[in-house]
Amino acid sequence: MSDVLGTTHLLGIDALSPADIELIFRTADGFKEVLSRPIRKVPSLRDVTIANLFFENSTRTRISFELAEKRLSADVVNFSSGNSSTKKGETLVDTVNNILSMKVDMVVMRHPDPGAAVFLSRHVKARIINAGDGTHEHPTQALLDAYSIREKLGRVKGVKVAIVGDILHSRVALSNVLCLHKLGAEVMLCGPSTLMPKYAEHLGVRVSNNMDQALQWCDVANVLRIQLERQGGDGIGFFPSLREYAMLFGLDGDRYRRLGKEIVIMHPGPINRGVEITSEIADGASSIILDQVENGVAVRMAVLFLLAGGLERGTANK
Repeated sequence: MSDVLGTTHLLGIDALSPADIELIFRTADGFKEVLSRPIRKVPSLRDVTIANLFFENSTRTRISFELAEKRLSADVVNFSSGNSSTKKGETLVDTVNNILSMKVDMVVMRHPDPGAAVFLSRHVKARIINAGDGTHEHPTQALLDAYSIREKLGRVKGVKVAIVGDILHSRVALSNVLCLHKLGAEVMLCGPSTLMPKYAEHLGVRVSNNMDQALQWCDVANVLRIQLERQGGDGIGFFPSLREYAMLFGLDGDRYRRLGKEIVIMHPGPINRGVEITSEIADGASSIILDQVENGVAVRMAVLFLLAGGLERGTANK
């Protein structure tokens, strides 16, 4: 089996074949072992320079990518739009080309506009990794979520996964659906009808507005947060109140115990505790939320390593 990805960039899950995803997972397995060593660093990308361009606020994803890059010995440049020339009217392409003129090889970018990473890949000469583009996709989150399911259950094929919450505003949901389907999982989307995109039923998934029904069906529940920042700040117009949302779609101890079975609990973060999930569940024995965070570093190391393999300056050797 080839040890090279079938894509130059990671812009979305669609560009990855099931073989590509399995290659990423096998590579991540090796890096998980590296991260358990006393010295958690390898010289794989020692001659590679990576720029992290975040045009939206981020904590977990930005830190995870930066840590992955440093564990691979890459040179790292961090860029924040808050104090950049984009505030003065500079275009995205000009901003990135100015950075690339400083001999940057790869760009990890988060941007509020859907399609920004695809646009950039057509206009600059660098490997592009999409770290989230608006409400469109977040491919590395989907990869680490599927990897975490594989680690916990030993497989992804045939596993029933319910993605619950604010599907309409989530870039995680679409990437997860695409990734899980490629790996043979069954998927259900669950949430209020006002937070369910019109195209949901065309994704080849089950759709439910009943939280208890979804939990009874699934083996894994991936609980998404309410993205109030994309809903005008309070969610009013999409649901009556946070309290009512928590009653109907929140996952708490009582609702979990009524299932009469164990399921795996996931959350991409950040968590709105007491809204979509309570601390009892988020911190409980069924939760693999912190495993997702840990696996995110290994999976992103794998993606960076594999995409850097074909750079003109030479293949990075592990």
